[in-house]
Amino acid sequence: MKSLFDAVSFKCSKLITQNYSTSFSLAVKMLSPSIRDAIYSIYGFVRFADEIVDSFHDYEKEYLIDDFEKEYYKSMQLGISLNPILNSFQHTVKQYNITDDLVQAFLRSMKLDLIKSTYNTQTEYEDYIYGSADVVGLMCLKVFVKGNNQKYEQLKNEAMRLGSAFQKVNFLRDLKDDNLVLNRNYFPGVNLNSFDENAKTAIINEIEEDFKVAYQGIVKLPMEAKFGVYTAFIYYKKLLKKLKSTPCSEIGNARIRVSNYTKAGLLAQSFVTYKLKLV
Repeated sequence: MKSLFDAVSFKCSKLITQNYSTSFSLAVKMLSPSIRDAIYSIYGFVRFADEIVDSFHDYEKEYLIDDFEKEYYKSMQLGISLNPILNSFQHTVKQYNITDDLVQAFLRSMKLDLIKSTYNTQTEYEDYIYGSADVVGLMCLKVFVKGNNQKYEQLKNEAMRLGSAFQKVNFLRDLKDDNLVLNRNYFPGVNLNSFDENAKTAIINEIEEDFKVAYQGIVKLPMEAKFGVYTAFIYYKKLLKKLKSTPCSEIGNARIRVSNYTKAGLLAQSFVTYKLKLV
């Protein structure tokens, strides 16, 4: 039965989320059960593409990402894929009318990671972030508003700014691996080998402005989505605060994390805030 296979496919996407990101899976648990599977399917799709370009160093990455894309479009045409991650994602794309320009922008940024290591201009930087993060926020927003195009357009800018903030925090957190392992520098005009407080402060100020704008959209989200998105928001705000207080030399030499104990405290904090209708 196709329905059984679809259910198994969504469970696979959930398993991918739980194993690759405890913080994101925690946030998804705070969403309404009616939309959780769709968000899991989006995460599974973007995570697999990201893993291809970032982790599969002993394999033909170009072939793998091209094949991943071809199999996705084949699944859109057939309405099924034997790859459960693609099967669940194509189901979500069709159900919530996720437009192909969003999928294409994401895949384009992933492919850039195979051929480009330095982003020299603000335009290059913004284009990469749009494809790697902003459009993921827009895909999720499509699910959150459940086909309400007016609501989607109203919250589109804030969703993109939230995606940008999350991605820039990730860039700052992953400075060591991006620079030393993957040989990448996403920040234009910043020399990672002489990364200093001035450069860090400029990046953090940029992220804080993104968060400020994004929050205005979070408070307008449907109730089914608000608590989960707010949970992710305060987690990344905490991570940014920790990065802000970490010396530049440590950011460049170690991956800064938020402990599970702190994550539990943040969840409790967000729950109280949500219940008191302060967000």
